[in-house]
Amino acid sequence: MIIKQAELETVCGVTSKLPEHDAPEFAFAGKSNVGKSSLINGLMNRKNLARTSGQPGKTQTINFYKINQEFYFVDLPGYGFAKVSEAEKAKWGKMIERYLTKSSALKLVFLLVDIRHEPGANDKQMYGWITANGFTPVVIATKLDKINRSQKDKQLKLIRNALGCDSSVKIVPYSAVTKQGREEILSLMEEAMNEVPAGEATSKEETINEKR
Repeated sequence: MIIKQAELETVCGVTSKLPEHDAPEFAFAGKSNVGKSSLINGLMNRKNLARTSGQPGKTQTINFYKINQEFYFVDLPGYGFAKVSEAEKAKWGKMIERYLTKSSALKLVFLLVDIRHEPGANDKQMYGWITANGFTPVVIATKLDKINRSQKDKQLKLIRNALGCDSSVKIVPYSAVTKQGREEILSLMEEAMNEVPAGEATSKEETINEKR
C-alpha cells in the first residue's frame, strides 16, 4: 500500500456527532505518550500532520485523517495520564467507547503499547473494550528502537501474557525512528479492506451456483 494523500478532515469533541460515511476506518488507541501521533505520521509519510507533543494527554478529540480519498485513520484520545482529572478521563473513555460501539465503517483497531513496559491497567481495560465490541485488535509495540534486539522476544511475550492475547492476535513491533513494522501494518490494513464479509461471500457463492 502506498500513501499518496493524507489530510485531517474531521475533529470530534465530546458532544460532536461522529461522521457518517462508507469508507473503511482504522482506529488507533493507546495511552498518552505511547507514540500514537508518531506512528500515524510515519504511516502517512508526513512529519507533523498528526501533532506530537511532549505534554501527555494533549489529544482530547477523535481525529479523522482521510487517506488517498479512500479510507480513514482515526486517532482516538490518549488515556491514562495521571494529571488529567477523573471527570476528564471519564469523558474521554465515553468518547472512545461511543466510537467503538457506533462506527459501522471500522475495519481494524490498533492498540499501541510501549514495548519497554508491561501493559498497565488502562491498556488491559482498552483491550477489553475492543474485544467486547467484537474486534480482534492488532497490538503495536512501539519504541522498538529503545530496547536491545536481544530483548525483543522477551518483551513481546510479556505483552501477550499481560493482555491475555490468544494466538490469533498479531503483535507488531514498531520503531518511529527506523520505521520497522510500517509495511506490515499497512499490509494488514490492505488485507482488511479486501476481506469480503461472510454474508456477502455466501451471497456471491449462491449467485455463481445459480448461474451454473
